[in-house]
Amino acid sequence: METNPVYYGLSGKLVLKEIAKKRIGFVKIIKSRIIQKDARRIVEFVAQIKSVAPELEVSLICTRNICSKSIALLNKEGIDVQFVD
Repeated sequence: METNPVYYGLSGKLVLKEIAKKRIGFVKIIKSRIIQKDARRIVEFVAQIKSVAPELEVSLICTRNICSKSIALLNKEGIDVQFVD
């Protein structure tokens, strides 16, 4: 599985991590809170990844500073959220 974001047509600054055989993680570790605007951009990134590799499942890997509306939006779009400490 490819973890280079450029392969999926995304910016090289984004960080992707292999979690399992068909699961990739989008890593977003920031000090500020992830708000709904950020979540919409993450959904766009995931759509771009799935347009290249539709068989992949994508998760968001982030800290716990994410608003509940963002979590709801990501879950509605089928994006699992995994927390790191």
